Amino acid sequence: MRWEGISEFVCVAEYESFTRAARTLGISTAQVSRQISALEERLNIKLLYRTTRKVSLTEEGRVFYQHCRSVLDGLDAAEQAVSNLQSKPQGRIKLTAPVTYGEQQLLPLINDFMMQYRDIEVTAFLSNQQIDLIEGGYDLAIRIGKLRDSTMMAKNLSLRTNFVCATPAYLHQYGMPRTLDDLSQHNCLLGTRDYWHFVEEGTEKNLRVSGSIQYNSGHSLVDAALKGLGIVQLPDYYVQKYLASGALVSLLDNYREPEESIWAIYPHNRHLSPKVRLLVDYLAERLA
Repeated sequence: MRWEGISEFVCVAEYESFTRAARTLGISTAQVSRQISALEERLNIKLLYRTTRKVSLTEEGRVFYQHCRSVLDGLDAAEQAVSNLQSKPQGRIKLTAPVTYGEQQLLPLINDFMMQYRDIEVTAFLSNQQIDLIEGGYDLAIRIGKLRDSTMMAKNLSLRTNFVCATPAYLHQYGMPRTLDDLSQHNCLLGTRDYWHFVEEGTEKNLRVSGSIQYNSGHSLVDAALKGLGIVQLPDYYVQKYLASGALVSLLDNYREPEESIWAIYPHNRHLSPKVRLLVDYLAERLA
């Protein structure tokens, strides 16, 4: 009796929606509402403010939620600990990741992972859009940079660095930019945004740049830079081998922005299953 309504309450509190909670739990919205009303009556406490447009926690609801969340997390951990003793990781993992990072860094590692764990299946959808994990039924997402959604749990997998670079031939013809102001005298090869990221005197700065090319393809921008068409700013996994070979030269290193984190994220209300935790730990070890 004391457990009735707890899962429904926690789910509504996290989604701020009876409808989304019902969809996640696989029951009707009416059943969710009845269970929470019965829970409030049993506790003699109002846990939620309900309006036609929004659901929010009362002060008492916030306190109760924190305790209930801990209890459910502990129960999930206990069930998984017992399950891990009896079975090996198996089943399907559905994940999403940025296109180029997924193609170049992530999926080759997942292929190696699947050679070791033949009972695990992986479905990966590569997209540069911020996909809703709950709506799409995803177990996991790989995200780069600052995280927007505080309702997600996150594990830092690795770091990436953005480089500004050009060919020696381009620099011989047009000169070496030594300050950010110098970029106004150069052909800057643009991606989806018309500004580049830098740090100047300890302050992060978005500098608007311009040029004759704008592509939404990092590979095409690298190709343009290698052909001497201008200067480019791209993450390390696009340009590292060309910097190492000398085909490209790193520029404005004193203004380089801090490294960005690469994250594995998953919904707060889902404990990582053994197969997903295994994959996250595998990626963290090899991307570090």
